[in-house]
Amino acid sequence: MKRKLVIGDIHGAYKALLQILERASVNENDTLIFVGDYVDGWSQSFEVISYLIELQQKNDCIFIRGNHDTWCEQWLERGFADEVWVFHGGQATINSYQNKSEPIKKQHLEFFQRLKDFLIDDQNRLFIHAGFASMHGPEKEPHSTNFTWDRTLWETAVATDPQILVTSALFPKRLKRFNEIYIGHTPTIHIGTFEPAKAVNVWNVDTGAAFNGKLSILDVDTKQFWQSDVVAELYPDETGRNTD
Repeated sequence: MKRKLVIGDIHGAYKALLQILERASVNENDTLIFVGDYVDGWSQSFEVISYLIELQQKNDCIFIRGNHDTWCEQWLERGFADEVWVFHGGQATINSYQNKSEPIKKQHLEFFQRLKDFLIDDQNRLFIHAGFASMHGPEKEPHSTNFTWDRTLWETAVATDPQILVTSALFPKRLKRFNEIYIGHTPTIHIGTFEPAKAVNVWNVDTGAAFNGKLSILDVDTKQFWQSDVVAELYPDETGRNTD
């Protein structure tokens, strides 16, 4: 049976990634869609990227770009470590790449360079890291940084009365463009849940793996999901991004 599975923000939590793939019984028939932020926070960003490079040899994988991935790509390409990035988890990523060979770093850079801004599947479902502002959809988005930084799409979805029908003039035009939208970027722990959260037709699968939450994987057809242990418990001697 073929499944389409979407995975939330990993943030260097390699142990959590292995847990959710095992708990979801992921096999070679499954399509895996990652919504970005593979690095920064926990100590195993290098291991995460190495594993994902191998995983795409076995599975149909779609890798979406997150804002932390852009920072890491720039560092691997130019050797410049943005101060904001370093503070927001980048130092752990830099540490994870210590003593790694230049050919391996180049292979990882190429992985980041191939990341997609978004995906629209054959059922008109959008997968994107953060959001978009254009009423005409991400294809017409004038500011591509919104793909990795925008929080207003999720805020709009959360603020929309779930009783408003999609056919109503009151339903947000941005959200009408797609049957469903899958995002990460803004942890669901901010609205009081450690599980994937739905607001009208938007599903947020960032369940706070970078902080005190868990990593999640969700079947987009059945909405069944699986989670890791609390990531902080997998890395008891680390703080992740809990200091910012």
